[in-house]
Amino acid sequence: MTILASGSSGNCTLLETSRTRLLVDAGLGKRETLRRIAAANALGESAEAAPAASPSASLEGIDGIVITHEHSDHIGGLPALLGKCRAVTYFTQATHAETLRLQSETHAKRFERVEFIQPGQRFTVGDIEVTPFSIPHDAVDPVGYTFCCEGAKVAVVTDLGYMPELVKHHLRDADVLLLESNHDLEMLKVGPYPWHIKQRVMSRTGHLSNHTVSEFLSDPEGFDARARYLILAHLSEQNNNPDVARISAAEALDRRPSECGFQGQLLIASQYQPLLPIQL
Repeated sequence: MTILASGSSGNCTLLETSRTRLLVDAGLGKRETLRRIAAANALGESAEAAPAASPSASLEGIDGIVITHEHSDHIGGLPALLGKCRAVTYFTQATHAETLRLQSETHAKRFERVEFIQPGQRFTVGDIEVTPFSIPHDAVDPVGYTFCCEGAKVAVVTDLGYMPELVKHHLRDADVLLLESNHDLEMLKVGPYPWHIKQRVMSRTGHLSNHTVSEFLSDPEGFDARARYLILAHLSEQNNNPDVARISAAEALDRRPSECGFQGQLLIASQYQPLLPIQL
């Protein structure tokens, strides 16, 4: 798993097995996606720890692109990528329709290989079993995903205003959990955003705050703490910073009862550089 970018300027994650290469969202341009894959290769090769996955710096072998929702930071680079590779793109039907509405006629013609998905209905891409699930966000039909292969489970959930029980259920037993921790409430309240934007971000169809994430992480009934890697993602540049998010999450994890403590690694995804590839 290689998180190429996470934030309001672009989101993209690469999942690879021995048989399958899958992108989650396409919020970066074609050149930047390739540059990030190459940078992730370099990170993996220079790591002193156990060898990491080494994705090929190419889009030719991408088998599929799964889309969470139609906002530009998640699909902005999709037309360019589809001009370079012939991967199947997976959307809910409503998200596909809204995505096409947002495209120019030239770009819309690139959406030739599309498969429709539905929340709660599993499908497979190569040897990866994918489960989409509904999330509360101000898009037409937003989803999070879990990905399973050979006993390993990865969960990706960003862009949601609160944590419904259904979402918590899907996140259980994940080996890697990529979870939004978008904003600090006090920083948001005194920050530069207009009030209507602040209301949107804080709403139940907006984004998760550090506080909401900390309440989830500290609750043994909500978070099972089995993840080997917990990655905080989609941090706001204006209303959060990595240190604040990390401290909030770490303090929450420390509040857990000792018998169900978190033993994994707490990481922060970046908007500007890929995270060190994770091998499961």
